[in-house]
Amino acid sequence: MKKKHLAILLSKLEGFRNPKPWLEQYRTPGNVAAELLWLAYSLGDLRGKTVADLGAGTGVLSVGAALLGAEKVYAVEIDPEALALARKNAESLGLDNIEFLLEDVSEFSERVDAVVMNPPFGSQVKHADRPFLLKAFEVSDVVYSIHLSKPEVRDFIEAFTRDNGFKITHHLTLPFEIPAQFDFHRKRLERIMVDVYRFERVGNGKAEAD
Repeated sequence: MKKKHLAILLSKLEGFRNPKPWLEQYRTPGNVAAELLWLAYSLGDLRGKTVADLGAGTGVLSVGAALLGAEKVYAVEIDPEALALARKNAESLGLDNIEFLLEDVSEFSERVDAVVMNPPFGSQVKHADRPFLLKAFEVSDVVYSIHLSKPEVRDFIEAFTRDNGFKITHHLTLPFEIPAQFDFHRKRLERIMVDVYRFERVGNGKAEAD
């Protein structure tokens, strides 16, 4: 499968029917998900691996990881409506290696080879991404995550990563489209920039990117 084909497949998955603003439920765009997942695939972090998608939403990253050869994927999501859609999306592609867990990310305790996630940006609840990062760093040595591309967010990510014994090995900046879906949205389509990070536990053994 090529990255472009993956992006198209993920873009066609069903999105949130009843998005909840306090959970910052925005569909992960297919092209952004494909960039994150293709990076993970190219570095050997998906094929044959056990992967967790924390805050899985409707399952875009979970499905993508499964399509790229993950042996098992845990889709962890607190919203039952979103999780039901994630299950439907996986079934539509004949995927049977995703375990759907209806729980808060803080309750997840399985050790995994890698975490892929698009946590809340913290626009509604400040620092809403911290519990996701903390859990990811707890359960895996390799983490892929999407965050707002702003100087203050980058500063936080760099310090938080370092303080928790991780390093940034890869960093991509990408456009991220958010369609109007809440009352406070003023534009039909909002385009923001996001940073896709690969974090690795210090001393984990893989070479750091230039």
